[in-house]
Amino acid sequence: MRYARIFISGFVQAVGFRQFIKINADRLKLEGWVRNLPDGQVEAVFQGSKEKIKEMIVLCKKGPFLAEVESVDVVWEETKAKSDLAKEKFEGFEIRV
Repeated sequence: MRYARIFISGFVQAVGFRQFIKINADRLKLEGWVRNLPDGQVEAVFQGSKEKIKEMIVLCKKGPFLAEVESVDVVWEETKAKSDLAKEKFEGFEIRV
């Protein structure tokens, strides 16, 4: 099991990006969450297989129809790492406010 924290920059808020991520994360059976950041970015955390997370990252680089993605920064973490992500318990995928 792997974790990835991603930060998506560009015109990515008020275009349905969080819902786009949730729909695709559910389809790929990934767990985690997504939220808007005050600086205009979207942040997401994914837990699952490396292959499924990579597939999700490719989708995030495209985004929904109205989005204009400039960059997607990814930080990978292992479940055995002593990080905040390894301590967090995920139940499905949620949109955080």
